Amino acid sequence: MTLSTRASSHATRPGDGTAPRTGEVRTLTGLRVVAAAWVVLFHFHFTGLDGVRAAADALGPLVTAGALGVDLFFVLRGFVIAHTYLDKLGPALRVGATARFVWARACRIWPAYVVVFHLFGLWLIARLVWGADTQIAFQAVQPVVSLPEYLQQLVLVQLWDAPYFDGVSWVGPTWSVSAEWLAYLLFPLAALVFHRLRDLPVALLAAGSLALMTPIAWAYLLTGSPYHPWSWAVRVLCGFGAGVLAQLVVRRLNGSAAGAAGRPSERVRKWASAIVAALPLVVAAGLVAGELIGPGRGGAVLVAFPVLVGALALADRGPAMWLARPSTVRGGRLSYSLYLVHIPMFELFWTAQQHFPAELGRSTTTGHAVGLAVLLATVPVAALVHRLVEEPARLRLGRLGRFGRRPAPQSVPIVFIPAPVGPSRATLRSAAPQPRRGGSSRRRLGQGSRTVVVTEYVQRVL
Repeated sequence: MTLSTRASSHATRPGDGTAPRTGEVRTLTGLRVVAAAWVVLFHFHFTGLDGVRAAADALGPLVTAGALGVDLFFVLRGFVIAHTYLDKLGPALRVGATARFVWARACRIWPAYVVVFHLFGLWLIARLVWGADTQIAFQAVQPVVSLPEYLQQLVLVQLWDAPYFDGVSWVGPTWSVSAEWLAYLLFPLAALVFHRLRDLPVALLAAGSLALMTPIAWAYLLTGSPYHPWSWAVRVLCGFGAGVLAQLVVRRLNGSAAGAAGRPSERVRKWASAIVAALPLVVAAGLVAGELIGPGRGGAVLVAFPVLVGALALADRGPAMWLARPSTVRGGRLSYSLYLVHIPMFELFWTAQQHFPAELGRSTTTGHAVGLAVLLATVPVAALVHRLVEEPARLRLGRLGRFGRRPAPQSVPIVFIPAPVGPSRATLRSAAPQPRRGGSSRRRLGQGSRTVVVTEYVQRVL
């Protein structure tokens, strides 16, 4: 399916790094940087600076609920994966198609992860060896630095046997990358089911998408937190599935129930654009109102994330146009690297605060200046990782995965080309009887057809 909207086809300049990619929905790429920035600000609000605490108190759940950005990422991932791969994997479970999908996802998430993971791992080992206490990372549960743990994290399976994500990853936020990797490996099987749901009524698909978000929303309403044993699995699988169902809704509204290209009607695009404009305000109001009920209760607004993602895929005006701008799309493509590098950078600053309280303490001007510089520096550092590691490795490993694959054999039909209408000089010459020559390889294929050299045809086919 091809989504073609004004927002998703926003003009780009050659060489600006935002040229459209196959199957890309540019508004959703732009949304990625919003989700990543939300998570970054959430983690930064733990910084021990008076100014940061004052800003967090003023903004309240708009910052302190930033962990919801991870759930928004899960919904986004489910939508985009279904948009790109559901028609390829859904009809039947095929080894080749499954292997290509898994390889493509590994090329996407592993190279940048493994670089950041090793660099930060060296930092943890240094703190373990030369540190003055047992705290090697700013996590509630300290990560275990050992060879078995290293091997698990190297292949991104460190979370799979843990009921809680605390301390399972050396780079704290990468628990979600491990969870996402599990969702990718399960998707070829899940695609068999989702593909057979694609012709259900739109209302039923939309209700299913929202229903998948209710378990985690209900946890927020009851306790103010989604934290319970195996809650990480509920978050990733439900969010991912909700995104897939949202994509099926968009597919139907886009006029392409069977996967063929289509375009939503003007009425659908208008309503989608209105939803995109209103929903962020509704989410913000819900976060604030939820705090009045009880701490963290506003997190239940995540039930609206599939609606936001689906509406953005259909919208062609308002905020959707801003998210599809080249600068925003570029930021969206940096979002994964930004997600990886921000905590290691923050931990360096937090460690420096511990060792130099007089210079970088919570009330010092220097501390605030350096803290702000570190926060802003996460963007160029992410851009560097994206440009030097993430994107080149994805392309090179992608080509490596295609190495040795032979193109599918194409049948060459025999086409008899009719002779031109009306007499020609050639036909006049051929009208006279011609003597038959022994051993001729020429054979007349019928009246009104050209002569085909049989040996030449056989050579072409073989």
